[in-house]
Amino acid sequence: MCGICGELKFDGAQPDRELIERMKSRLQKRGPDAGGSCMQSPLAFGHRRLAIIDLTEKAAQPMVDEQADVALVFNGTIYNYPDLRQQLQSLGHHFKSTGDTEVILRAYIEWGEECIQRLQGMFAIGLWDNKKQTLLLARDRSGIKPLYYSQTSRRLLFASNTQAIIHADDALDTSIDAIALHNLFSLHAVVPAPRTVLKGIRKVRPAHYLLIGADGKVSEKRYWVLTARRPDTKMTEQDWVQAVHDELRRAVEKRVKIADVPVGVLLSGGIDSSLLVGLLAEAGQKGLKTFSVGFEDAPEEKGNEFEYSDAVAEMFATEHHQLMVPNNQVLPRLPEAFANMAEPMFGQDAVAFYLLSEVVSKEVKVVQSGQGADEVFGGYFWYPRMHHSIKPGIKRFSDEYFDRDHAEYLETVDKRFHTDDVTSQMMQDLLDEVDADEYLDRVLAVDVTTLIVDDPVKRVDNMTMAWGLEARVPFLDTALVELSASMPPEMKLPNGGKHVLKQLSRGFLPDSVVNRSKAYFPMPALKYVRGEFLAFMKEILLCDDAKQRGLYNSAYVEKLLNKPEDYLTRLQGSKLWHLAALELWWQQNISC
Repeated sequence: MCGICGELKFDGAQPDRELIERMKSRLQKRGPDAGGSCMQSPLAFGHRRLAIIDLTEKAAQPMVDEQADVALVFNGTIYNYPDLRQQLQSLGHHFKSTGDTEVILRAYIEWGEECIQRLQGMFAIGLWDNKKQTLLLARDRSGIKPLYYSQTSRRLLFASNTQAIIHADDALDTSIDAIALHNLFSLHAVVPAPRTVLKGIRKVRPAHYLLIGADGKVSEKRYWVLTARRPDTKMTEQDWVQAVHDELRRAVEKRVKIADVPVGVLLSGGIDSSLLVGLLAEAGQKGLKTFSVGFEDAPEEKGNEFEYSDAVAEMFATEHHQLMVPNNQVLPRLPEAFANMAEPMFGQDAVAFYLLSEVVSKEVKVVQSGQGADEVFGGYFWYPRMHHSIKPGIKRFSDEYFDRDHAEYLETVDKRFHTDDVTSQMMQDLLDEVDADEYLDRVLAVDVTTLIVDDPVKRVDNMTMAWGLEARVPFLDTALVELSASMPPEMKLPNGGKHVLKQLSRGFLPDSVVNRSKAYFPMPALKYVRGEFLAFMKEILLCDDAKQRGLYNSAYVEKLLNKPEDYLTRLQGSKLWHLAALELWWQQNISC
């Protein structure tokens, strides 16, 4: 796991070494163990390393093969690299290191750009072919690893986070992308690639790679497509349960084996993370460390799930760590957490992951986390509503999912950011593209390949990597995702959702965990906004900088401030918090 960056010049000038160093300084938290850089005009690479596989200097980056004239920077983990290494050795390749970085380098030398299709794991890759004068930027199938870029007529910059680009280029266009803003306030902070909320920064799409020539010409290629068709052979419920058990166990096991350091688990107390613990124990993992976080209760909602995580930790005899965060520690740390977000996030659990990661990083360098299970296996309450709905067109989706309808969006923001209903059209196009048997299959496929990328997946990456902690997400293993996509809705929706996972868990996990109702990561103070949290949001939204920026319609802001608890989204998020979160992110990253 690492932070990567680079500059490709189009105007014949030399790359700026000082610029690369500035970018690397903004990536140091992602890679606290070491750093490196290289220049092969017109290209320069920078790298910050978090040493997980092959801890020696032989695996240092940037990695260069002088004979082939190819250089590589890479962030992530390739889980099938031992198999690829053997294939490449049989083809005559010799290795100096034992890790996955050199496998990518030699795979490119052997197979060219098509090597990306052979990689299984989470990755963001920058690879310069000096003979072809071509830069390859690639991102994994599920978008687990981020990859941002900014292009002008003179140069292209890329990095693992936006901060590295923002603070490297004084001329960067940091004005707001109105289409992205519409996405953000409709899809609870999701802005699908290639857009970001900033006009001057874009991101590589999941399951895609870009080829950028030294003349600035860019081509984009998609190397994986998720289909959702039923298998030819008839499968019983028990067949599905066994198939999911086997595939999930493989996903969990390879995410603990492919590491030269200990691996822990973020244990929320839900069925997803509890299954990870149980499967690791089943595989014989000893001395497993687990970690849970909780917050103060609100009268309407409990702030922790410790009773469930404790039961799992006791059943599997893990070395369990609890972090209880009182409200008086949340507000002082919120700006800090937002300064580490590559893009604005509205999820209540962002600060929870940030604070938990600080504690976890002192114990382990790698953790497994349960993100993705709800999207892959249909765990949220809106999925059955969409499945049974007979509403026409995009309303079948938007009436259950959008935070704001288009009319309310127009009421929310200043007139200079008004657009057509671009999010509805985008979502309809995405749903129409999926090769699927049923409507729910389309919804889940779009969620897994697009929406989840910029909500829980990005949140976990940003908040863990802010402390040099690598998070691995077995539920987004490609083989498991493809298996679930072929599964009929009756294996997902019954029993409150995630039916097949619950059947798999019976007799394997504590009954209290299996039988509990679906819970959402609790941080009540950011949902039921009152007291010092309301004062905090009011200060953010009414400060001089915010007024001068004029992002929001002042009448709408005032309405929410007067009765914040009356205005929740369809998914039960605070609309006031959404406004404050974007403004806080802007103040921490653009106006600082």
